[in-house]
Order: sequence, then C-alpha cells, then structure tokens
Amino acid sequence: MAKEDFYKLLGVEKNASDAEIKKSYRSKAMKHHPDRNKDNPVEAEAKFKLIKEAYEVLSDPKKRSAYDQFGHAGVDASMGGGHSGFGGFGGGESFSDIFGDIFGGGRQQQQRSNVQRGSDLRYNLELSLEEAVFGTDAKIRVPVLVACGECSGSGAKKGSSPVICTTCHGHGQVRMQQGFFSVQQTCPTCRGSGKQIKDPCGPCHGQGRVQENKTLSAKIPAGVDTGDRIRLAGEGEAGEHGGPAGDLYVQVQVKDHQIFTRDGANLYCEVPISFPAACLGGELEVPTLNGKVLLKIPSETQTGKLFRLRGKGVKPVRGGAVGDLLCKVQIETPVHLTKEQKVLIEQLSESLSGGGKHHSPQESSWTDGVKSFFDKLTG
Repeated sequence: MAKEDFYKLLGVEKNASDAEIKKSYRSKAMKHHPDRNKDNPVEAEAKFKLIKEAYEVLSDPKKRSAYDQFGHAGVDASMGGGHSGFGGFGGGESFSDIFGDIFGGGRQQQQRSNVQRGSDLRYNLELSLEEAVFGTDAKIRVPVLVACGECSGSGAKKGSSPVICTTCHGHGQVRMQQGFFSVQQTCPTCRGSGKQIKDPCGPCHGQGRVQENKTLSAKIPAGVDTGDRIRLAGEGEAGEHGGPAGDLYVQVQVKDHQIFTRDGANLYCEVPISFPAACLGGELEVPTLNGKVLLKIPSETQTGKLFRLRGKGVKPVRGGAVGDLLCKVQIETPVHLTKEQKVLIEQLSESLSGGGKHHSPQESSWTDGVKSFFDKLTG
C-alpha cells in the first residue's frame, strides 16, 4: 500500500517553513496520541507513528530535500534511500517537547531548571520574656553553604572552566527509547547542568559551594511570641549553578519566666499575701515588666481572686492594644508557729465560730451543699 504524502499527513504546503511544519506536527501529534484516543488506541497509534515519521523527515533539511526529489524512495532504507526508517524523534523533539506548551515541559524549561535556588534554613532562637516583649538585636551563628570564593561558584579549578558535557552535548538531557516513544531524562553525567568539570576546584571539590559559619544580626521586633518566624531574605544556602540563595527563618521560642506567664497580650502572675493582709486589706508592691506598682488589697479578700492592672501586659507584634497584667492572690498559711501564736489563733477561731455563716460564707455554703447531697442519697 502506497504511503500517504508526508505534507498531507501534516496538513502543510510543500513550501511550508520549519516553524509551520513544527506547529502543525505538535497539533497533529496531540490529536492522534493514543492516550487521547481511548476508544480506538490501535488506529490512533498507527496514525501517530506516521505523523512522527513525516515530521522526522520534513524537519531534517537533507531528508526533506531527498523526499522532495525522490518521494518515499529517497528516505526509505528498504527501497535503497538514505533514511533508515522510523526510529524515534529524529527532529530533536521528545515527548515533553511535543506537549511542553500544554503541560509546561520542553527542553528550554528543563535547562532553566538547572539553575536552582538555594535551600531555606531554619534557626531556633530562644529569647527571654523581656527580650520578646521589648525586642532585641540577636547575634546568631549559622552553618550554611555559600558560594566558593576560590572558583566563584563554578566548581572548576581557578584558571579553568567547565566544559560541555560529552554525554548530553550540553543539553542536560539524554534520550531514552521506550517503545515508540523517545523520552528525555536528566543526564546522569552532568546531572542536568549540561557541563562537566574536568579539573575540579580544590576547596569545594567541584561542588561550587563550601560550608561556613556565618554570624548574622537578627533584629527581633517587640511583642514576638513563641511560634513567630522572622525571615532573613537571602541568608540561606547559596544556589546551585549560579542560582539565588535561599532564606533563613528564625523561629522564636520564649523561655519560661520565673514570675510571669504569658497568654497572648496578657501576663499572669501569682501574688502571695499574708492571712492578716487578706483579712484587713492593705497595699502590696507587685512587679511588672516596667517596674514595681502598688496593688490595693481590699479587706476580706479570698484566695484565687484576680486583680487586673490595665496596660501592664504586652503590645502585640502585629499591632493592637497593650494587654493587661492579671495578679492572682494566694493566701499563705502561717508556718512554724510558736505556742503563743497557736493560742492566739485558737482564740480567734473560737471567736469566729460564734458568727457562723457571717464570718465563713463559702464554708457554710459548701457544708450546706454536702448535707443536701447526702440527704438525696439517703432519701
């Protein structure tokens, strides 16, 4: 059976330009690809092979000239022509080249990907509560890969240069035949860079990067809290093949404080007071992050009561009102009593017991609740 004219297969005129032939080939190959013709894959595969063969011939100037002069006989090896028959993408087009416009592939993008951005790094920074609340300038020391100063990041010994890879001839990709597909893969020799280093740099061993300990100054803004991250642009690892450096992320961890506990913008602390102060009231000095303040304790204060000191907390790093300081009162029971003190307390206890609920409303309420509970159980 006579073969169909290659120009008709691709739907172009005999005087079509290389760009027109390539454009038509991509369109036809997409239309007749077996994966896109699930209902009739056998017929689609046969058509796809013919389209590939036509493009392989018409994209090559010598083969196209022979075809124009002698027809199929000029390119068919079985008929004595110079073409060796169907055997892959002879026109320099891989599967990813054909469909690159749709799926984002193609040789040009693969070569660009050889220039890689450096990795981002993370540094865990512990801060005191005061440093986190008021901000600070922290000095941090980070081990990081930087561009080799000896070879300026090329990886080649000083005075020499990388050469074109002999395996992929500078493309960064090698062609693998899989059935009727010709698939491009990253070159195993140059790992996609398209270049080989024949005489590697001594300090970096041809890698173009060396490890150093960098000391950086990180400005910590006021109000940061555990979990906040501060980005230092370009302070990460150096990129490969001249790519940009990554970033360094400083992860904040606020250490526990001896007095204060932080919850968002508010601070909390426990304030111990004596039994007489709780009964009679008075004034008590309490600490804040800005200094001491006087806290008025009213008479008959119960343990656990919260006193709010407005504006004595933290101003959030992302803006908003300054938080408060909440002081929780803890009444301290006297210890190491003398005999005389114990006698005085017994006398006070006898005096208070005569008042009943009047002096101990919480105790009386709790006792009544317990009595009611047991009455229900036995009732």
